Amino acid sequence: MSEKINASDAMLKVLEDWGVKTVYGLPGGSFDSTMNALHNRKDTINYVQVRHEEVGALAAAGEAKVTGKLGVAFGSAGPGAVHLLNGLYDAKYDGVPVLALVGQVGTQMMNTNYFQEMNENPMFEDVSVYNRTATTPENLPVVVDEAIRQAYKYNGVAVVTIPTDLGWQEIDDTFVSTATNYQKPLYPMPRDKQIQDALDILTTAKTPIIYAGKGIRGAGKELIALSEKLSLPIATSALAKTIIPDDYKAYMGSAGRVANKPGVDLLRAADAVLFIGSDFPFGGYFFAPDAKFIQVDIDSEKLGKRHAVDVPILADAKETLIALNDAVKTPIAPTKWYKASIANKENWMKWVESFNEDDGMPLRFEPVFNEINKIKDDDAIFQIDVGNATVEAMRFLRLGEKNKFTTSAWYATMGYALPAAIGAQSAFPDRQVFSISGDGGWTMVMQDVLTQVKYNMPIINVVLSNKELGFIRAEQDDKQQPHSGVDLIDADWGGIANNMGAKGYTVRTLAELKTAFAEAKGSKVPVVIDVKVTSDRPLPVEQLVIDSKTQDLEAVKAFVKEYQAEGLIPFREILENQN
Repeated sequence: MSEKINASDAMLKVLEDWGVKTVYGLPGGSFDSTMNALHNRKDTINYVQVRHEEVGALAAAGEAKVTGKLGVAFGSAGPGAVHLLNGLYDAKYDGVPVLALVGQVGTQMMNTNYFQEMNENPMFEDVSVYNRTATTPENLPVVVDEAIRQAYKYNGVAVVTIPTDLGWQEIDDTFVSTATNYQKPLYPMPRDKQIQDALDILTTAKTPIIYAGKGIRGAGKELIALSEKLSLPIATSALAKTIIPDDYKAYMGSAGRVANKPGVDLLRAADAVLFIGSDFPFGGYFFAPDAKFIQVDIDSEKLGKRHAVDVPILADAKETLIALNDAVKTPIAPTKWYKASIANKENWMKWVESFNEDDGMPLRFEPVFNEINKIKDDDAIFQIDVGNATVEAMRFLRLGEKNKFTTSAWYATMGYALPAAIGAQSAFPDRQVFSISGDGGWTMVMQDVLTQVKYNMPIINVVLSNKELGFIRAEQDDKQQPHSGVDLIDADWGGIANNMGAKGYTVRTLAELKTAFAEAKGSKVPVVIDVKVTSDRPLPVEQLVIDSKTQDLEAVKAFVKEYQAEGLIPFREILENQN
């Protein structure tokens, strides 16, 4: 005769089989049976109590982004379920596997307008790749097993709604999960003709480039090898930061508004693009319409989505890069174009570094990130909020292949960084973890500093506070509209953090900045460094006005003065001066 087990415990055993170590959430009455199971299995699954379900969902998404494995969050019926949605949409848009367990009233109370009872399935229909309600105790572990398979298959969100009475009921402890059967898919191999056609374009173009997305993760060395063989400068998406070390000479950073000048210059001047492992949504603003385009993706739906394609390659990115490298018979010596791109990056870096020790008040962003770069470990993890925090982190963090860097890239939800850092620290308790936020995003989720304190997570939280929604203010400026709703009142976020049990610093001067970061490096408790930074707009690299030969002279003078851009050289000039 088989042993008996509560259905909720049987469900958690499925999570254990799939390698889940941590579950994030906040209890409610409709989730009591699962909370009982989490208590029973506390030696095998770590429960992290967050103070808001959105934080739990974002923590699960942040964990999935840095591990590549399933993140798990839960919410109780009604309000708890609704609160999950924002974090689940972040996981959906950035394509990571997350399982949401959702409480529901008991089956006998369903469909009676009972307290907190709602029809939850329609709410999750758009965000999910799988969305089911368990109907019997016996099928609870079955449904969860299926949900995890679907989350991995589609790199998306799976939702399982659990009527609370089902979890309490005993079932035979006989269910065997499918976790041991799971295998990562084998993606198509590139065809020889496609490889040769791609090489023909890249070797005959005058200004060819590589634009890579997160789909090349694990293939950074192959990408650099191709760059060196064919003298191809590289730009990447924000989510691909760290795949190519920031200090690699031919890596120009990113393009767009969350970008560097060399990256924007590169894309706009390119006449041929190897577009690999990316779905860059702003390509229409930067790639020339008549540029030759080679696109490599494992999803045929993506081919031709962002630009007319000359050579579509439905294949694995790494295998394609290996094939391209193998097919190069004669390497191309550094061209005028390639050398100009490198010189452009050198000019940009010199300009950036000229502000590293700036002691103006309020502080510029460059000194803040200079101090972060000084204390970061080689394998530190960075979780970045959206807005100007993303812009500055992309520009000024100097990261390598061992680092991890994520943000809410496509969904771009404020309040991402702190919860995602909780997820990262849960997954990697022995690694250094940073969250970097503006004061707008910070104040949406700052209550969960308490979560960091409760679980003794020595996360270094950096708050770039300037009393405004700076990213939105800039958009209003560009539309020539009056500032509306973008001003924020300030507070002593460092002092508040101290009152919450963390180690808080409030920084206004360069000397205070250096002291705070030096002390933060060795902290064994959560740290919050509130840096009072300038409200000056970050240099808008996507709309530079610095070329007096091709742009209005008075406009150039005004732009250069406003952004202290005296040291920046127009890319046109750098190109013309190359031998």
